[in-house]
Amino acid sequence: MKPKLPPRIAVLLVNLGTPDEPTAPAVRRYLKQFLSDPRVIEIPKFLWAIILNLFVLPSRPKRVAKAYASIWEGDSPIRKILKSQVGLLEPRLADSVAPFRVSVHPAMSYGNPGLPDVMDALRGEGVDHFVILPLFPQYSASSGGAVYDALTKWTLKQRNLPNYTIVKDYFAHPLYIQALANSIRRFQEKHGKPEKLMFSFHGIPQPYADKGDPYPKRCKCTAAQVAHELGLNDDEWIISFQSRFGKQEWVKPYTDVVLEDWGKSGVSSVQVISPAFSADCLETLEELAIENRDNFLNAGGQEYHYIPALNLDETHIELLEALSLPLVKGWAGTLDGWV
Repeated sequence: MKPKLPPRIAVLLVNLGTPDEPTAPAVRRYLKQFLSDPRVIEIPKFLWAIILNLFVLPSRPKRVAKAYASIWEGDSPIRKILKSQVGLLEPRLADSVAPFRVSVHPAMSYGNPGLPDVMDALRGEGVDHFVILPLFPQYSASSGGAVYDALTKWTLKQRNLPNYTIVKDYFAHPLYIQALANSIRRFQEKHGKPEKLMFSFHGIPQPYADKGDPYPKRCKCTAAQVAHELGLNDDEWIISFQSRFGKQEWVKPYTDVVLEDWGKSGVSSVQVISPAFSADCLETLEELAIENRDNFLNAGGQEYHYIPALNLDETHIELLEALSLPLVKGWAGTLDGWV
């Protein structure tokens, strides 16, 4: 009788998602999945279905596809970066709990590779424990909450359930704060120090925060800790929120409004970083790096720079290791003598 192989442990890095290609049909499929999630749009389902199908999906995909095409280089940046993050993290974990095998995989909340499909495939390969790491530093029900929902729906279809653990977020982890601060320092060594540093986070509707979503407070905590690490005075930095959708009020201040006001009031130089994104994507490469730069310069500003997301930064990968390795080791430690 052959001895049993040790259970496999899989670490899943989960990001939001992306269309499969920069075309209107592909963007339409992606947006329909994304915007149909009640975690993202908290409007009565029947009413939102009318708005989505009659007004949003007929017009928005063509414009969004054009924006994606402007940043597309063989694949969507967020998916390319996610796969590279996986490739850098796996060697750090692979032999960490021998004889158990640890592998690392990319997954998305929306689009491909979809989280349920990835888990199905790995379960078929014998994975017995999942460590799930959503790459949303500041938890929101509209981002991290959607990962929990996907897991719940997936587990309802399983008879022989695996073990799994999930990291909620890491908005104040020392390595995360260090990685952001070091990224800013390196950028300023090359481009100089600006008059204003903006921490621009992806926004959420104000009613979500009013109902108890902790996201805005977590964003403010992250920005304040990085500003403290950099030794910035209060008048040298600001926190703002970008990417509004629809007509309802969102968490303020708004990134585009602040930049326009700064340009008009004589602020000459601005640098913008978006700590909510673990990988550069449409919202950073197109909205922040291009669209909001134009807003600032057209309003009278003189110099604008976008500081890239942490992406493949070495300290960022160390952070991902620090978040996942204790969970891998903690579970593997209960299996001594299993084989």
